[in-house]
Amino acid sequence: MINVIIVEDKDFIREGLELLLNSNEGFNCIGAFPSCEEMLANVEELIPDIILMDLGLPGMSGIEGTKKVKKILPSTNVIVFTIHEESDKVFEALISGASGYLIKTTPHEEILLSIKDAYDGGSPMNSNIAKKMVELLRAINEDKKEKEELLSERENEVLTALAQGKGYKQIAETLFISSHTVRYHIRNIYEKFNVNTQTAAIAIAIKKGLI
Repeated sequence: MINVIIVEDKDFIREGLELLLNSNEGFNCIGAFPSCEEMLANVEELIPDIILMDLGLPGMSGIEGTKKVKKILPSTNVIVFTIHEESDKVFEALISGASGYLIKTTPHEEILLSIKDAYDGGSPMNSNIAKKMVELLRAINEDKKEKEELLSERENEVLTALAQGKGYKQIAETLFISSHTVRYHIRNIYEKFNVNTQTAAIAIAIKKGLI
């Protein structure tokens, strides 16, 4: 069972998402809040697997809420759910610790698949958003030619495969290693970059010119 919290200030969207989750097997909405402040007051008690987080909230923004959640519950995955597609907001949300990014026009079936993907260690993201994030990071660093050799050759291979959208099993088969070894390398990458999500690790690697 995937336990999900919704943070959305519009009642009809919040209630619709809650109904969607609770009417599909394998999903359970354990909390639905109109603000980050209310969510943060309850999140330690609820301990969700996934938080579906709006960005344009009254009071504390979804980006700031994501930062605070990741400090309190590092293993909880946050999926940003918003109408915005601006590159700067995408970048900031992902660097803040969000595991993925979906727009509000995403079909219900895809929302459920994305939640499961994040739960399984993936990084669900609208293709347009992914492209904009990469373009932004490339633009920021277009004049930075030197590379920082922070990763081993194998870690670089694993991270490059992640950036290409490959899952743990597919990476293991491609590199002829076990899924356990893939997870070991990813943990090392997280430690070296001081992050706790695949998306943040990929973003930093692109920013540093490593992949």
